[in-house]
Amino acid sequence: MKFKENISLAAFSNYKIGGPARFFFEAKGEREIAWAMKEAKRMRIPVFVLAGGTNILMDDGGFAGLVLRPTMRKIRMRRGAVKGSVEVEADAGASMSELLGFAAQRSLAGFEWAGGLPGTVGGAVRGNAGCFGGEMKDRIVSVRSFDPRTMKVRTRTVKQCAFGYRDSVFKQLEKRKGGGEIVLSAAFRLSGGDANAIVREAKKRIAYRREHQPLEYPNIGSMFKNVPLETLHSKGGAKYRAAVTAGELLYKGTRFSVKMDPFPMIAAAKLISEAGLRGVSMGGAMISPKHPNFIVNALGASSWDVAVLMLLVKEVVRRKFGVRLEEEVQMI
Repeated sequence: MKFKENISLAAFSNYKIGGPARFFFEAKGEREIAWAMKEAKRMRIPVFVLAGGTNILMDDGGFAGLVLRPTMRKIRMRRGAVKGSVEVEADAGASMSELLGFAAQRSLAGFEWAGGLPGTVGGAVRGNAGCFGGEMKDRIVSVRSFDPRTMKVRTRTVKQCAFGYRDSVFKQLEKRKGGGEIVLSAAFRLSGGDANAIVREAKKRIAYRREHQPLEYPNIGSMFKNVPLETLHSKGGAKYRAAVTAGELLYKGTRFSVKMDPFPMIAAAKLISEAGLRGVSMGGAMISPKHPNFIVNALGASSWDVAVLMLLVKEVVRRKFGVRLEEEVQMI
């Protein structure tokens, strides 16, 4: 086994943006992941674990270390610990569409909300991906991961994964010295359902995405997290309760819908739109007129083009609404 050198990351990004990785390795199994991490330690180089290439902005300057891409994609059934339940275990490299397809073919319900969700299981677990009222944590039983510090595999229960809004223990561990852990696989608890109904629901989500999201352009999904209602009004206060009850909020002259996804929040896209930023472009990057929480690669955009637009969005929204948007995407 050996690392490849100077591999373009643009080929592995939904954005089609990214410079060369100094070293690149696709791991076909857990032993190869352990070998790669041991080599990276020996060479004293940083490591970035690449999942599906969504929710990530890669720098045109590339990455001066090792980009490790787990490619394990097996999905299998296993007996559920709870009577009457069924569990499915999926490797980190399996796509979310493969997981949903596997479940639908076996009349297993629970992932209909993920219809059209891009990326891999590993990336979705790390970021607790969610939409249409569902989140990964809702179905997770346990997650297996590789710890580069101890060079051992560990298993966490869903509670031990400390899932939050687009967050998890795996994201938090990345901040520690020595790096975070690498998600290897996850087990999910599903329930029996009607295959046709499952497919219909998933197709509704896919159709919604096609209608409301700029999928005709290279993109990496929503750029910013939606804003919790408690950011604007004290949780439990009169204004907070009134907004939740009414399902809408009048804030600084603008009317916002309040949605439960998974708790009361307002859409970042609405804030960006009301700030007058639809269609604003920089170089080859553009804030989508169709869905302003997407910055699309409209015409050979650079990572700098995208980064400038992200800064612009944050500053204009802050000035107009006093809201500090938080990035949902990761930048390397």
